[in-house]
Order: sequence, then structure tokens, then C-alpha cells
Amino acid sequence: MPETTTARADKAQAALSTPFTNGYEFAQGTGYTLPEYPFVAPPELRTGEVKRHPVVIVGGGITGLTLACALADYGIRAVLLDEDNTVGVKGASSRGICYAQKTLEIFKRLGIYERIAAKGVQWSVGRTFAGADEVYAFDLRQQQTHSLSRQPPFINIQQFYVEGFLVEQLCRPAPEDRFVNIRWSHRVTALEQDDEVATLQLETPAGSYTLQAEHVIDCSGSRSPFRAWCGATVTAQKGDDRWCIADVRFKNPPPVERHTWIEAPFNEGRAVWQHLMADGVWRIDYQMPPHANPEEVSREDVVRARLKAQFKSQAGQVLDDTDYEIVWVGPYAYRSECLDSLRHGRVFFAGDAAHVMSPFGARGGNSGVQDADNLAWKLAAVLQGRAAPALLDSYHHERHEAAKHNVLVTNRTARFLRPADGAERLFRTAALSLAREHLFARQLVNTGRMSAPNHYTRSGVCGPAGGRATQNVGFAWADGSPGELLDLLAWAHGRLLLLVFGDVSGAGLARLAALSKEASIRCVQVLGQDDRATAMEHVMDRDGHLQATCHVFGHAWALLRPDGHVAATGESVDASVVHAVASAMGAHISLDAKESA
Repeated sequence: MPETTTARADKAQAALSTPFTNGYEFAQGTGYTLPEYPFVAPPELRTGEVKRHPVVIVGGGITGLTLACALADYGIRAVLLDEDNTVGVKGASSRGICYAQKTLEIFKRLGIYERIAAKGVQWSVGRTFAGADEVYAFDLRQQQTHSLSRQPPFINIQQFYVEGFLVEQLCRPAPEDRFVNIRWSHRVTALEQDDEVATLQLETPAGSYTLQAEHVIDCSGSRSPFRAWCGATVTAQKGDDRWCIADVRFKNPPPVERHTWIEAPFNEGRAVWQHLMADGVWRIDYQMPPHANPEEVSREDVVRARLKAQFKSQAGQVLDDTDYEIVWVGPYAYRSECLDSLRHGRVFFAGDAAHVMSPFGARGGNSGVQDADNLAWKLAAVLQGRAAPALLDSYHHERHEAAKHNVLVTNRTARFLRPADGAERLFRTAALSLAREHLFARQLVNTGRMSAPNHYTRSGVCGPAGGRATQNVGFAWADGSPGELLDLLAWAHGRLLLLVFGDVSGAGLARLAALSKEASIRCVQVLGQDDRATAMEHVMDRDGHLQATCHVFGHAWALLRPDGHVAATGESVDASVVHAVASAMGAHISLDAKESA
């Protein structure tokens, strides 16, 4: 007798409740309790209809959910498919925990930053030790690259919290008003694509069906089947470095700082990381010997002995088992890889599906969020008819450049932390010795170059002076009330934002009036202390922070993209502004605006 739909659904749901495990992850202690979302049978299973959607996102991790939220914010309808029924990974650790300023600015724009700030832990001070000696300390708030934004340099919070906040943000509107339809417990089993459409075969607890998409974004992780389906090639480097992660809650917690030991005396001369996450849980990463046995290094008694040795060496503190609680422990191994092309026809790769890197400097999850932010506004501009389809090609150029840079930076850190015998080890020994006494040598000590937004130089849609990221700086609206750059980007709502600094008159005003009629741009005059306002929208920048973050000075203009990157800058409001707008939108601008300029 054929199996009924209800029986298939019950069987699949039982399988979904089985804890997730793989060769590198083992749940210990109390673990984490993750939310579970119900499977809802899609109408296609009942009707047999093959529906076509503008965007289908595969993978409900941090990258896919960020992309979904950004598209919804721009008013683009999408379907998000996830083969699991929860956020995070069942049986796995807190995973990504360290979110950088640029990522926090993105989350502010998407409406979840306040929840992250309330739940997570802000930090800016880091201390680096070699053996028992402190080599140096830093405070990110004193660095110009972080000092102007309204968001802090970093917030530590477990990744599943961020993913949960994104899900709740997507589900906040009533079902009929939602732009994104999340479909849990959906596995993609096949892909075909041609010049017109991509076709996906799906398997669910209630049966299989087909859907189509104009654009597919693969955010399904490093084991993505889309790589093989698209014939994507990968440049990879597999490492043999092994780490043990311990998530621990202490009765008497250490300082809220990032501590790094390069040659920890309590870890056989290997590296250790220690910093705080939400819920009073500390993430401690111990570097293990090469080819360490995952089951051995993650045994609870082994981890307890390691913790006791650490705190006895560190502060002469004798830890009793009642002084701390092991929340989760498990081994970790990394590899570095990057797809050679992040676009294959109608399929775009983002996050770990596009690139994988070691965790040093918190560049993995942050890079995935910024992939999503980069692609979302371009998809919105093309689908809403404000940009040429060629704009989508710039996604590969910009985010591939970013991925290659991040892989390079993290690989250098990995080599510093585990140098080969000979010149590499000699260099590290010399750098550590000099850094103890000499300021110049501290920049040679590489425990992870912290995540920072990438400068795009090869996309073809940014001018020679463009490609840099801005910070979320403050200003004053025309009525004197405080504002911040993210408010202006939200006002532009997916369009380019032209900031014109200083007085404007004559031909410049005529050009701006013509540009203001363009659907792809919003224009704002930015006034300094002695500048005169015109009839156009204006704000006050008495502290000069808007100019500083746009990298312009005096009477000038800066063209900002919806992702907060500078597209182009110039000194006078002439035809170059129109050309910059056309380039930034894939050479799509009306003839009226060109002729008026």
C-alpha cells in the first residue's frame, strides 16, 4: 500500500529531531536549546503548479537570512529554503560569535541591532601574551577606522541568536504582508538552468515538488551541492591545524577583554583565545597538536584539566568543578577555499558556499553578511528596473576580491600561529622578542587582523576614488535634530545617495535638479558652518564627520551606494556626476538626465 502524505511527514519530522553530528562536532554538557520552526506544506504540493519566483535563497544561516531581510527591506519578494527546522546547527557549538562594526551597521539597517546590542557583549580592548608576558594591548575605539561610527567595533554574541532575530524580523508582518516566504525542512535535490530560468527540485516531509526562479542565491554552506551542479571550480588549501572549543560559564568571570596567548604555558606552548559571549558564556579556543584525535581532545575530563591548568598558570587560581560550567565543547578544524567565480548563470554563491577561511580576525561570518548586503541592493535595483542587468556581474568582482583578501589575511595568521621550522619560526621568535619592548615590532605580531570592510578596486562600477566603506557617522537634520548616515541611506531606500558638500549654484543646481528626477538617485546638500542652503534637501555636518567618512574635503560631492560604500567622488557638480551615477547603476540612466546635464 503506498505511503500516505501524513506518514511521510511524520517520518521526516522524526528524522529532523535526530541531533546533528559530523566528524568534527560533539555535543557535551548542557548544550544549547535551539528554537524549532514548523514545516508548512507549500500549495504547490496540492496543486502541482510550478511557480516562478524572482529570487530563491537556499540556506537559512546567517548569510541567507541577512539577504532575505535586506531584500524584504527593499520590497523584493523571495522564497528562502532551509533543509533544517531551526537556526544554528543541532549538536554544534555557538559557532560564529564576533560581529564587526560594518556588520553591526547592516544589522542596524535591518532592524535587529538593538536586540544584538542588548543581548551581546561589546568589547574593544585586546591583550596579547607570549608565554606568561603581555606583549601588547590595543583599544579599537582609538583607531580611526572604528572611531566615527555609532556602532561599536565589535559585539560578541552566539550566531544562533542573530539568526533567530533575523527570522523573527522576517516573520514580524502578517503572513499576507511578508515579502519573504521561509520554507523549513526543504532540501534541494537538483538544479537546472537556462537563459530564461533556474529550475529547482525540492524534497519535503510531505513530498517533492518543483519551483523556478529568475535568480538563485546559494547560501547553503561549504558542502553545497550547487558547486557540482554548476561546475564551479575552487581554489583550496587544506590545513592540518586542530583546535578545541570550550564554551564555559564561570562563577567568578575574567575581564571583558579579548585575550590571546601565542605560546601559552598551560597549553604546551600552543595558542589560546579567550573572550566573552552572551549569557555570561566564555569562548575559549585551544590550539591542539596537528592530527589530534577529535574524540580525545573534546573529552570533558580532558577539557576540565586544561581549564584548571590555564587558571592556575594565569592567576594562581585553583578551579574547583563547582567554579565553572561547561556549556559546550568540541573540536574544530579549518580549511581555506574560494570559488573561482561567485556567479554561474542565474546562480550566485554567498557566505561559506562561496568561500571558507580560518576564523582568525572574525572574517568568516562577517564576510558572509557583507556578501548578502552587496548582492541585495543590486538584485533590488535590477528587478525594480533602476539598473541594468550588467550590474549583477559586479557582485562577483567585488566580493571575490574581498574573499581572496580575507583568505590571504587569515592564512598569514595561521602561519604565524603555527610556523614551519626554519625561517617562519625564527621570524616569529624575533617578532615576539622585539614586540615586548619596541612599538614598531607589535604590528609584526599576527594573532588575527580584525575584520574590516573591504575596499573594492576591480568592480568597474566604482570610480577611481570610490570603493571604500563609510562609517555610520552622526549629523544634524535641517531642523537641528540628530541623525546618522544610516538614516540617510534608509531615506534613499535602495537608491544611490548623492551628498553635495557646501554651496551650490547655477549650472550645478540645474544638474542636481535633473538628477533628482532620476529613479535611481536621491540628492542631499550637506552644509558646513558657513554654507548657504538651497531649495534641495539639506543636512548639517558641523563636525565634518560626513565628509571624513566619504573621504572628501571642501566643496565636493560623494556618491554613496545603498550598502554604504562610496561609488565615486568629485570636486564640482558637473557631467562627471552623471557619469558616476550611470556607472554605479550598470550604465542605466535616462536620456533626459544626460541631456539636462
